[in-house]
Amino acid sequence: METLKKFFPYSFNKKDGVAALIINIIVYLVVGAIAGVLIGLFTGLPIVGWIVGIVAGLVDLYVLIGIVLSVLDYLNVLK
Repeated sequence: METLKKFFPYSFNKKDGVAALIINIIVYLVVGAIAGVLIGLFTGLPIVGWIVGIVAGLVDLYVLIGIVLSVLDYLNVLK
């Protein structure tokens, strides 16, 4: 669990209510969207495109795992 807290520190912030959870999810989605736009600018380059595609997949996976951990932490499933 400590390893998850190191990689996803924002997911384990104290959430007092549903509004805090929604804001946490929106922050993850905005970060993913900004990274997607920046990565989208470089996918057209022939040599770097496939590397950037892999990075895009990893960023999307990070955002998804962060959102799931936020919801699980809000529901007190994680200890």
